Amino acid sequence: MFSFDQLINGFAQALTPMNLLFALIGSILGTLVGVLPGIGPTSGIAILLPLTSFLPPTPAIIMLAAIYYGAMYGGSTTAILVNIPGEVSSVVTTLDGYQMARQGRAGPALAIAAISSFVAGTLGIIGLTFFAPHLADVALKIGPPEYFGLVILALSVVVSLSGQSLLKGFASAAFGALVALIGIDPTSGQKRFTLGNTELVGGIDFIAVIIGLFAVAEVLRNIEEATPSIYSAPLKSLLPKLRELRECAGAMLRATGVGFFLGILPGCTPAAISFISYDLEKRLSKSKDQFGKGAIQGVAAPEGANNATTSGGFVPLLALGIPPTPALAVLLSGLMIYGLQPGPLLFEKQPQFVWAIIASMYIGNVMLLILNLPLVGLWARMVAVPYYIMGPLILLFSFIGAFSVRNNFFDVWTALFFGILGYLMDKVKVPTTPLVLSLILMPMLESAFRQSLGMAAGSPVLLFSRPLALVFLIAGVLMTLLSLYARYRKPKMKEYLLGDGEEAK
Repeated sequence: MFSFDQLINGFAQALTPMNLLFALIGSILGTLVGVLPGIGPTSGIAILLPLTSFLPPTPAIIMLAAIYYGAMYGGSTTAILVNIPGEVSSVVTTLDGYQMARQGRAGPALAIAAISSFVAGTLGIIGLTFFAPHLADVALKIGPPEYFGLVILALSVVVSLSGQSLLKGFASAAFGALVALIGIDPTSGQKRFTLGNTELVGGIDFIAVIIGLFAVAEVLRNIEEATPSIYSAPLKSLLPKLRELRECAGAMLRATGVGFFLGILPGCTPAAISFISYDLEKRLSKSKDQFGKGAIQGVAAPEGANNATTSGGFVPLLALGIPPTPALAVLLSGLMIYGLQPGPLLFEKQPQFVWAIIASMYIGNVMLLILNLPLVGLWARMVAVPYYIMGPLILLFSFIGAFSVRNNFFDVWTALFFGILGYLMDKVKVPTTPLVLSLILMPMLESAFRQSLGMAAGSPVLLFSRPLALVFLIAGVLMTLLSLYARYRKPKMKEYLLGDGEEAK
């Protein structure tokens, strides 16, 4: 199904002036969509989909695809500079990227995010080029029991994200799971945890929670400080040192593998995959204590993973017609508008179109690197803006972002509530990251568990009888035990389990 002649013909198509123009337009729009919190690639593609009706199918889909992977580039910008993830998958980038910015290293953080995105995105497209049909067949064999095991494996990350207090980390994760359950039961259709409030029937919007925990809470923290440190820190070299690039090389490659292969699985979100990649890098690092304090590998890993995920997602979309993410589901509708049905026959009947799209992704990644690296200096100098100007602007854009997702003022109040909650959690040293992780994973866990029980007439035996599902479950348990062992063997065990010395008393 693959030949170099087809790929070369694809490049010949993608390099035509019209296709290059729309790849550039999509890359620019995608970057802007990623930078602005609350919009996201799904909304961006959906908004622009009607505008492509006057275009031929190839430039239209090239532009929509560029918006999708371009948003992954842009999402890191505000995550690093002002602790606001432009994209849900950039939540993990805030952990070390924002700390680097506070240390005056915003330039290197932004640059390594762009470089890691380019490397992982390009390697992911190479995987898409050579292995799309074969990997898609493998992905089809993974069902609800395997997804359940995979989510259990991902939840093992909670231990390493809990900071000093394991108890507080688990409490944060439990609260996130509870928030995720609010709304309508997906199986019975019954209301749950709505407390009689009609606004809660639709559930708690994830974007509003993220904006509150990160953007609003950060503004509240900086208001409390006389001079917010991020804006007073001197900017150092705008590009990472050669030593830092060498340190990140392994992280980029590992992030590519994690992002691409997990990105093939429908329902495995870029945000969850970014957490898994970050945790893997932290476990393998020789300087684990630097993660969360400004480790440059902590920026390279999640940014590489979420960009490799976008490439992996095109495997089931093009080879089988199965969109693994909501954004690709919208893109699928764009394909169908033009009468193009993704699947094995698409490669046979429309080879010029398919390989032009794949070739355009190589070109789009180069465009995004060229666009983003020169902008590093401009973005980094945003930290010089006085906070009495930046603070209100952050709140304004945050509340606009929260409102724009569902056009509901309730989400604005939700963002404000979680902003105050995030501020208070920081005061008592309760980590917010486990809350976000469980909020992402809980719907996947519930869905996979219920579907597995349905497949086995209510028996949980199926979760342990399928080999791959069992492997994931065992790996999740082992990872959790290893993380706990790492805490136990350290001195002052009570301090790690209960918090600081005074709290342990």
